Amino acid sequence: MERLSLESIRSEIQKADDHEQLRRFRDQLHEEFEGRLLLSHSIEWNRELNQVHDLFISKAVELARQKVKSEGGGDAPLPFAFVLFGSGGRGEQTLWSDQDNGIIYADPDNAETEAAAPAYFERLAGSISGILLQLGYPPCTGGVICTNAKWRNSWSGYRSMLYEWLEEPHWEHVRYLLIFADIRPVYGDEALVNRLLEEMNGYVRRNPAMLQHMLQNTLHHKISLGVFGQLIRERYGEDAGGVDIKYGAYIPIVNGIRLLAVDAGLKVSSTEARINGLKEGGFVEEEIANDWLEAICIALKLRSMTPYQMEEGRYTSRGKLSSDALTKERISELKLCLRIGNELQKYVKKSVHKEMEKG
Repeated sequence: MERLSLESIRSEIQKADDHEQLRRFRDQLHEEFEGRLLLSHSIEWNRELNQVHDLFISKAVELARQKVKSEGGGDAPLPFAFVLFGSGGRGEQTLWSDQDNGIIYADPDNAETEAAAPAYFERLAGSISGILLQLGYPPCTGGVICTNAKWRNSWSGYRSMLYEWLEEPHWEHVRYLLIFADIRPVYGDEALVNRLLEEMNGYVRRNPAMLQHMLQNTLHHKISLGVFGQLIRERYGEDAGGVDIKYGAYIPIVNGIRLLAVDAGLKVSSTEARINGLKEGGFVEEEIANDWLEAICIALKLRSMTPYQMEEGRYTSRGKLSSDALTKERISELKLCLRIGNELQKYVKKSVHKEMEKG
């Protein structure tokens, strides 16, 4: 397949009349981007891939709105935003990422819209999720998806939920807060999202003890590097001898940078943008920030090289790099990433403790 420009891809996606055309095009692009990976700088490759994911997801929302209307459900009674969480929110989806999403709609201003909104957005959510399934995006196994009423709510409903998590910061609530911190709108009214992020950042500024609660969750996943600098490999099953790139390298780095970004009040969501924001804002020295950028670049590339499989027509991966793929060069690269990740986790812990001493 001839390499397509982003504008050509955008045009093809916009021209599609149904999910079947979109699915055929996604499968073609999957093959093309897989071939591009080894020939591209991974950050740039990741950036372009995620722009493509955004185009598919936005088109899915448009098709869902048309479907609901054609079935007699009418138009959206209120402005709304379709948002992504997880790797989608960070703009770091792999070729096979799942659905981590939600819907935020404006507060009803009269009894009529108050009555109509929940039913309409429930119907819309079901349609969007169904189309994304047909495009090969599996549902989030943790239930962070717009068909779950928890993640489909009015602005005030989200705000109430946010404050419940902030004011009762036990493990599960803090987990939700960190999920929410990666929120990014891909369709609709961005102001609904920005106002919620301002609420969260403002609360953390006024209550820096929240950082300590967030730290425990942030350091939960350990770097896959042993005390003698050896890789910690999978011991059993079909991934035996391989390395868990997702949870042993990528997630620990993402989590550490996210907490530093929350502490700094940054409003960007990608790990790359957060590192640059920390550097440009004077929150971290340039040399250290550049090391972090190198580590996330390696982690993104190796994560995208993990094997994937099709399950019921959906792209999935276990996030493990197989032993066969661990060449001498790749092991050296991975160890560098993991050493930087180890230092990052120490840096984050020290940084939060400094904030506690101040506050």
